[in-house]
Amino acid sequence: MSERLEDIAVAMVANGKGILAADESSGTIKKRFDVIGVESTADSRRDYREMMFRTKEAMTKYISGVILYDETIRQNAADGTPLVELIKASGAIPGIKVDAGAKGIVNFPGDTITEGLDGLRERLAEYYKLGARFAKWRAVIDIYTANNVPSAYSLSANTQALARYAALCQEAGIVPIVEPEVLMDGAHDIDTCYDVTKATLVKLYDELYAARVVLEGTILKPNMVISGKKAARKASAEEIAEKTIKLFRETVPAAVPGIAFLSGGQSDEEATANLNAINAIGPHPWKLTFSYGRALQAAPQKAWSGKVENLAAGQAAFTHRAHMNHLAALGQWKSGLEKAA
Repeated sequence: MSERLEDIAVAMVANGKGILAADESSGTIKKRFDVIGVESTADSRRDYREMMFRTKEAMTKYISGVILYDETIRQNAADGTPLVELIKASGAIPGIKVDAGAKGIVNFPGDTITEGLDGLRERLAEYYKLGARFAKWRAVIDIYTANNVPSAYSLSANTQALARYAALCQEAGIVPIVEPEVLMDGAHDIDTCYDVTKATLVKLYDELYAARVVLEGTILKPNMVISGKKAARKASAEEIAEKTIKLFRETVPAAVPGIAFLSGGQSDEEATANLNAINAIGPHPWKLTFSYGRALQAAPQKAWSGKVENLAAGQAAFTHRAHMNHLAALGQWKSGLEKAA
């Protein structure tokens, strides 16, 4: 495959394919494993992820890339094969999460800034040698309308960090996924989400231009424009699709090859249904696909539950969710396909 940033970015949003976010920190995956009664160890985390990476149908037909965690990109499968090689053998592209998490901003209660720029140039060079060809950095934008959160300062700091990260990635031959996540926690309505996401994306592309980032060699990983989880009125999939596309046409340059949505706390089926509604009203200037973590993994985690005898069931559950999202990325999903499974 071509090593040009533009070609890698296009391959990451290949028709009907999406990105598996398997980059949970050790703390996060422990919480997920606690739910299914599995002790989180280096081996159990390896076994679980190896199960997915060896799921041939899902990986070859529906997954274009996998975001890894620092531990995982260095791990070998049970037979000694590097996990990165399993991913590459399926035709998918290995990627890596490089941010160091969000911390509170001094003097701005409720706002956070994502850390991890220190030493990033050197880390990216190492990750490139380990096989990563794209990276991910997540900025966290919360909404507390009563407290004027997010502040303009928070948006400026986070989007500038995203631009600095993106420029360093491209210098290293790595495609940056830029992820400014406006959280769906809270009681805000869909219009508030629209306004905050618009302010975020306008500022993001200003900063990317200022940093001389080549947009053709980037992928955007945003939230959908969606009601808060505690909102009095939940917007329909059709309204979510309409407002999300309206916003992107106002803010995202056509030079960007693709937009890979995060699921952001939506249920499995909600994330699929909303992605399908967005693609059903195409065509669009960019490919619109998925970069889901929990919305791809909750079902296979439960089916697997840490038992060797459940391996096939876990792989079947992963294949099903990947297939459903593949159809949604093409605008061809129907809810009846879920019930038929």
